[in-house]
Amino acid sequence: MAFYSDAETFLDVMKALFERLAQTPGATDEFARSKLIIHVKVSNPDAFIGLNARKQPIGFSFQPQAERPNITLHLDADLLHAIWLGKVRLRDAFFGGKIKTEGSIFKALQLASLFRQAEALYPLVLKEKGLL
Repeated sequence: MAFYSDAETFLDVMKALFERLAQTPGATDEFARSKLIIHVKVSNPDAFIGLNARKQPIGFSFQPQAERPNITLHLDADLLHAIWLGKVRLRDAFFGGKIKTEGSIFKALQLASLFRQAEALYPLVLKEKGLL
């Protein structure tokens, strides 16, 4: 059974997580240097996460934006959940084909530092929301 039963719950958690990332000193610095725009298209439930490192501070959005992405990632919400709980390694998900990419997979790996920061905060956000 899927961890997230609906897009509303998923987006509520994502908004809280990215808000927390933005407020954590240094959490987005490495990704900010990449100057990448990344779109993350999530399935089960369907949702969108936009990451814009061309803006300072980094822009996070949950509706598709006009900016053309350098990379688009396609993955299942349960996979993202497992990555951020530390049950699946991001690198393994990329190279194992669990994350589909449009654009350079090597550029996508520049997300690793941001994802590591998210791993530290995600369980806390889930607990605050009563989901863990």
